[in-house]
Amino acid sequence: PFYSTVLDGERARGLLMVEMGLDVPDEKLRERINLARPALRDAYVRILSAYATTAVRLYRQPSLEDIAGRMQAVTDTMLGKKGAAKVLMVQLAVRPSQ
Repeated sequence: PFYSTVLDGERARGLLMVEMGLDVPDEKLRERINLARPALRDAYVRILSAYATTAVRLYRQPSLEDIAGRMQAVTDTMLGKKGAAKVLMVQLAVRPSQ
């Protein structure tokens, strides 16, 4: 899973958690993705952090479609081919700070 802080102004108000996987039918591409895993994880964390600080509000559910689309765009960019690996969203949750 990936975690990111939800901000309200400059204060941390909660935590966004996204769990996802990749469907990679091509075995050679799967090997390439395994080698690129650290760079992919970094790109996912960066895009999720930007999203959590600008679009997530604790009083409404985040858009699963929007997050999945952003993760898919990152995947396509990192692999250099659109749709080579399909992002599969497993879980999305927001937890307010106490």
